[in-house]
Amino acid sequence: MMQDVVIAGGGIGGLACALALTRAGQRVRVLEQSARLAEVGAGIQLGPNAVRVLNAWGLSDGLTECVAFPEALKVRDARSSATLGCLQLGATIRARYGQPYATIHRADLHSLLLKALRARADMDVSLGARVSSFAEEGDGVSVTCEDGRHLRGAALVGADGLWSQVRTQLLGAHPVRASGHLAYRGLALPQDLPAALREPVVTAWLGDRLHVVHYPVRRGEVFNVVAVVEGVLGQGHGGAAGSDPQSWTHDAHAADLTRALGPACSDLMAVIGAVRGWKLWPLNDRPPMAGPGEQARGRVALLGDAAHPLRPYLAQGAAMAIEDAWTLGRLRADSRYPVDWSALFARYAQARWARNARVQARSERNGRIFHASGLMRLGRNVAMAMMGESLLDQPWLYGGPHAPRAE
Repeated sequence: MMQDVVIAGGGIGGLACALALTRAGQRVRVLEQSARLAEVGAGIQLGPNAVRVLNAWGLSDGLTECVAFPEALKVRDARSSATLGCLQLGATIRARYGQPYATIHRADLHSLLLKALRARADMDVSLGARVSSFAEEGDGVSVTCEDGRHLRGAALVGADGLWSQVRTQLLGAHPVRASGHLAYRGLALPQDLPAALREPVVTAWLGDRLHVVHYPVRRGEVFNVVAVVEGVLGQGHGGAAGSDPQSWTHDAHAADLTRALGPACSDLMAVIGAVRGWKLWPLNDRPPMAGPGEQARGRVALLGDAAHPLRPYLAQGAAMAIEDAWTLGRLRADSRYPVDWSALFARYAQARWARNARVQARSERNGRIFHASGLMRLGRNVAMAMMGESLLDQPWLYGGPHAPRAE
């Protein structure tokens, strides 16, 4: 009798993993620590690499109903409003990579994956189930939850995010790395934006030690706005050090963000002023992966932020989790039964770790470029003016993911 694969985490990465494995004929059981399956946050960008996977899973119609397809990526100066560079998206990017560039609300992507899974009979979900420990035992893995529940599976996938309990037991209790950056996130209605800023475009505003991105989601019915500034949580950011930033007021967030932006152009301030409610997150990550042992060991694998948390400066956090899931699904589909999960996970780790590490390193580097000041800022602006699209396009990234080696 086939044993379930246990997946810790019911966010985008966990549901993507569940969908990929069930499509390959594998039974799964998802353990979600929350009382309900839902997603928090606002918008995310999906490059052609992520859209390629979602379409391969049969989700193209559902995507079309809830995404926006921006026509361009524009980079502008936060102070002067001058355009520094532009990458054509829309039909251009679709012709180049065979897939479009899309923007979507996190909750809509989560709902799309969940709907696809609920149509399947080979998945079970347990809510309020946070993994506290696991043990490899012979031909399986036993899992214990914090509420005392015990279960057993053929293998375990930790998709439980940045603060992953599965990762901690598998790799040791290494603290996350504080970036020193704070992300303000909110939504704005098109009618609250100046007409010129309602275009179906991803706009990145670059300033000294900060940047702001805004783009349409939900077919253009709302705009996602993210402002990332460098600062220390609790010092002039709406509350005492150590308090929960999610509990702070919109007014406090708005005042702090305006102060952090300093002198900014009127177009950017119009975008900031159109947001009706800010939420604040401190950004944390981990150093780039150093080898396949950080992605899987034995019958336990890590996926998404549990393995390779990313800074948001390449807009690939969700995409890398989706690519991880796709790779696991491809390997499972190509496996003989009974499945040798240790060998399968070893191939998965070998296929994924270097690409994930490269995205981690590139994301960190982009943050330094986005937030540059002084001579580095001038050099960045000159390079964008001269090279433009070639700096913003990412063929090595958007052309993936690449099929893993089978047995």
